[in-house]
Amino acid sequence: MRYPPSHKLATRRRIVAAASAAFREQGVAETGLDDVMRRAGLTHGGFYSHFSDKSELIAEACADAFEAAVPNLDRIASMPTAAQRARLLIDSYLAVRHRDNRGAGCLLVAVGADMARLRGSARTGYTQGFRRHLDRLCAALRLDERPEENRERVLRLLSSLVGALLLARAIDDESASTAMLASIRRQLRDEFCRESSKRATSRPAPAGGFLPSHDFFLSV
Repeated sequence: MRYPPSHKLATRRRIVAAASAAFREQGVAETGLDDVMRRAGLTHGGFYSHFSDKSELIAEACADAFEAAVPNLDRIASMPTAAQRARLLIDSYLAVRHRDNRGAGCLLVAVGADMARLRGSARTGYTQGFRRHLDRLCAALRLDERPEENRERVLRLLSSLVGALLLARAIDDESASTAMLASIRRQLRDEFCRESSKRATSRPAPAGGFLPSHDFFLSV
């Protein structure tokens, strides 16, 4: 049976989506092609009709995950002040639900350590995707009117978020992990969100310590 060209494209997208979730949930090194194809509802033999090797799939899955974050960045960008934009990112990123849902969360913290051990197209694809993501994050947050200073502040915030979430996921003490997230949220709010306490348009966080909109990271 012959399939139209659109069928092959749709199948390739299913494989990429399955790989993107698997890599974030399990790590790149721990995810085999059999697992990816099973998640996509396909057999292992069909993989090489779409990709030359795992490295090509990694590069495309990373690009797909970075692109999927664009709607979330648009939501951040829509907030009226730098303090509110930073607050939304901080409370969303360092939420317990984001910690506990690796397969639907941020690519940076999920596969960063794996990428440091890879070479070739996989690492190149990740690097290119990260550069675009950082440019978009700088444009969304707008923490400083001066471009260079804005990029430096965004990098500091992003590095703090990724490091905190990485540590919170790594330890096997749930209460200590949760306390760590709350502590870093408070510290980053103090550094990046001071304006929020002065403006009536800022929404206070609920008793749990983060905004209800934190769940938007689960759609990444």
